[in-house]
Amino acid sequence: MTRKIADCRRYPSVMNCTLTISGEEDEVVRAAAEHAVSVHEHTDSPELREQIRASLEDEKVAV
Repeated sequence: MTRKIADCRRYPSVMNCTLTISGEEDEVVRAAAEHAVSVHEHTDSPELREQIRASLEDEKVAV
């Protein structure tokens, strides 16, 4: 299974967050949603989780 990445640096924020989360897709979506709620004051919702899922990138494999 391809690991996924959610990278806060891709999105402007007041706090200039630099967190990157990587892992299996469902793990990353869950962790990124929890981070968005606790740090960025978003509201957890199915729409937030879909936005996160749509923004995930494949992790590049080091050779």
